Amino acid sequence: MLATGAQLLRKTLAARDPGATPDLDAELLLAHALDVARVRLRSHAEEVPGPDAAARFSALIGRRAAGEPVAYILGRKDFWTLELSVSPAVLVPRPETELLVERALAVGPDGEAKVADLGTGSGAIALALASARPRWRIVATDISAAALAVARANAVALGLQRVAMARGDWLAGLPAGRRFHLLVSNPPYVAAGDPALGQPELQREPRLALVAAEDGLAALRRIAADAPDHLEPGGWLLLEHGATQAAAVAGALVARGFAQVRSHRDLAGRERMTEGQWPTHP
Repeated sequence: MLATGAQLLRKTLAARDPGATPDLDAELLLAHALDVARVRLRSHAEEVPGPDAAARFSALIGRRAAGEPVAYILGRKDFWTLELSVSPAVLVPRPETELLVERALAVGPDGEAKVADLGTGSGAIALALASARPRWRIVATDISAAALAVARANAVALGLQRVAMARGDWLAGLPAGRRFHLLVSNPPYVAAGDPALGQPELQREPRLALVAAEDGLAALRRIAADAPDHLEPGGWLLLEHGATQAAAVAGALVARGFAQVRSHRDLAGRERMTEGQWPTHP
């Protein structure tokens, strides 16, 4: 049954996404249908699921073949060291976003710090940072009430309720007059005309969290322009962006007055995030 499901997904997914993982997807969905851990599928490979489980698996395979992301089907997604609940109200956390977490931990202090995650979605970045730095005081903002509900639920489930949630558009959601040592964001950066938006998987995700004007750069430029008003001297701004946008984002940071501007590559070798430090002295 597993082989049949994986074969169907290979036919439907590979044609539209060379990076698809049909075998893994089928395994995850079968474990979900059986309500067992994935490791049990291999240790009890000889077991034949009953008709009810087979019907559940077939339905799940059908949903995945139609383009529904596995994370939405399962209702969860692993990110960093956390298991997060997800829904169509939030983007599915991507592995490349872990680079943003790594860099925040690298430039931020080991001790106390004030940190804001702008456009938190599921809470992935904010909660990953909170789990790694218990002394950081973190605020997570999002314009979507539905997204904040998901983030709050994840904070409760993970015992990280000390992460404050605030509704607002980027920096407008931050407490008035408060300055931070770190501002991090994975904002929308896909251009409205990008052919990738035609993929069924992306069509299921919230467009507000994916697409931005100005060839995908509008949110990135706005955050770069407004961030200094909310940064402590010597504070850092870290931005995830598209693989072809590093030069434009770095240029926006330099033009705004940031120093130490540099971009970093993900495991695939693509420049996926750029950081800059607000000078200690004007």
